[in-house]
Amino acid sequence: MTPNLSALFYLISGILFILALRGLSSPETSRQGNYFGIAGMVIAIIVTFISVGNFGSGLIYVLIFLVIGGSIGAFIAFRIPMTAMPELVAGFHSLVGLAAVFVAISAFLKPDAFNLGTVGNIKLASLIEMSLGAAIGAITFSGSIIAFLKLRGIMSGSPITFKGQHLINLVLGLSIVALIYYLCTSQSSNIFWSIVLISFLVGVLLIIPIGGADMPVVISMLNSYSGWAAAGIGFTLENTALIITGALVGSSGAILSYIMCKGMNRSFFNVILGGWGATDQSSSSDSIEQKPFKSGNADDAAFLMKNASSVIIVPGYGMAVAQAQHALREMVDALKKNGVKVSYAIHPVAGRMPGHMNVLLAEANVPYDEVFELEEINNDFANCDVAYVIGANDVTNPVAKTDPQSPIYGMPVLDVEKSKSVLFVKRSLSAGYAGIDNDLFYRDNTLMLFADAKKMTEEIVKSL
Repeated sequence: MTPNLSALFYLISGILFILALRGLSSPETSRQGNYFGIAGMVIAIIVTFISVGNFGSGLIYVLIFLVIGGSIGAFIAFRIPMTAMPELVAGFHSLVGLAAVFVAISAFLKPDAFNLGTVGNIKLASLIEMSLGAAIGAITFSGSIIAFLKLRGIMSGSPITFKGQHLINLVLGLSIVALIYYLCTSQSSNIFWSIVLISFLVGVLLIIPIGGADMPVVISMLNSYSGWAAAGIGFTLENTALIITGALVGSSGAILSYIMCKGMNRSFFNVILGGWGATDQSSSSDSIEQKPFKSGNADDAAFLMKNASSVIIVPGYGMAVAQAQHALREMVDALKKNGVKVSYAIHPVAGRMPGHMNVLLAEANVPYDEVFELEEINNDFANCDVAYVIGANDVTNPVAKTDPQSPIYGMPVLDVEKSKSVLFVKRSLSAGYAGIDNDLFYRDNTLMLFADAKKMTEEIVKSL
């Protein structure tokens, strides 16, 4: 295939990726967006195979690993529950970063195979590109592994900090820049390996001080890092498709991170620099037992909602864990038959990744015109008879508006406490992912429903 023809097909592939991103911006068009993305990737892979042409005896190994990798990916995608999607995304980001590191290592050790020059005489531009790709890829890999461990519960979700942490990060970051400069002048393999190893360390140090409340931002941030790593390697390989794809992923991830930081009242640079200014998110569970609260059952909840004129549903991670979205849809249908107006309020960081709740509700065939974002529905709580909070915690905590010492202070939250009655479905009074107590539990208009979210919702359906 001629270079011009390859460039044309890569351009078509890039256009399909752009259409995929556009489609994925809305639940209504997300399936179509996925199809565009698949088509673009298939074209890019086929064109790359044809362009390389002479694989020699190595072709069989490429195909074997392609089949193995694709099979593993398909198996995981079919088996993974929606609750584990955030850590799956973090895990996949780590693989993208690691792939960028491996390609950079290959290009540095065998530059002649990539038409980059010879060992010790690599083109300057290619050397800069591969070293940047390796550094960003290594940071993405180790940072994503830490995010995976935190999301999986293997590592504590609380910030891990120590004295002089940010100074160390700064020194290591400047060291990477200095080593890249010396690599360009000496082309020493020891300097190259030092860049890779220090970058792995930086990835760990960047993510450990970031607490659970900011984890959704971390997911999108690492997504951006993986894109820039891929783009850097794309320049090294002079592969147009990889450059376009990496730039799209990197820029869209950065924009999403910025939007989420704005929605959480977080500083974008604080988060990407590794939790700069992070506060201790220690749980206040010791004082929970001393506060009075009211609890009820399914019959109480059914009575309140059946006699309400309007109900707002606030889904959260607890709904995802219990897989209660289908039972919730049944409950809403029963309420509608009784003439109750029902809406869904979605906080931008409900769950553990962007769009988590939207996907779950779409899975239960909830009409899109009933689902509203925070800024669209927040004023409606004051005129709402009942707010049904199913597994959401930090995103409904009024402390975010009143306590400057709280780790979520300043984060826009759903004004659930303004409703006439609040039904809060939760297994216990335990703290949320941010590690702090929720003041909403103890309000006079709140009725705690202690149970599994799915089981409680099914019991309410029976009572209705």
